[in-house]
Amino acid sequence: MAGSWEVTKNSSCDYEQGPTNEVLERWNFSIETDKELDKKVSRENSDKEIMREIQAIMRQIASSITYLPCLDEPCIFDVLAYTDMDVAIPFTWTESDPKLIANPQMVKLHSFDTKIGKVDTLVSYKNDEWDEQ
Repeated sequence: MAGSWEVTKNSSCDYEQGPTNEVLERWNFSIETDKELDKKVSRENSDKEIMREIQAIMRQIASSITYLPCLDEPCIFDVLAYTDMDVAIPFTWTESDPKLIANPQMVKLHSFDTKIGKVDTLVSYKNDEWDEQ
């Protein structure tokens, strides 16, 4: 199987209300790569710069607790990976619906760019009724 940068176009982590499977929160990671560039170009960012970018994303994720709604109910989570149609996927993976949230609030987080690949992060969450008033 090819490396994860080559096969995954998008991944998400979805938090669902246990009994109903209603998606309450969705963390989406959009991955862009140039497969040809990946083979020809060495990484332009140093390990220190890449680590700094990862730390910035982690700080944003940690600080998101200030605006994300509290999940009071027991929740489960699913990890979804979106790939090209012609890619062989592991036997243990199963197909799923996209698990979207109707009329979500969305917050774009910091992007991560290594010059070979770029990851954009977006968190979507269900509007609470009191938010709409």
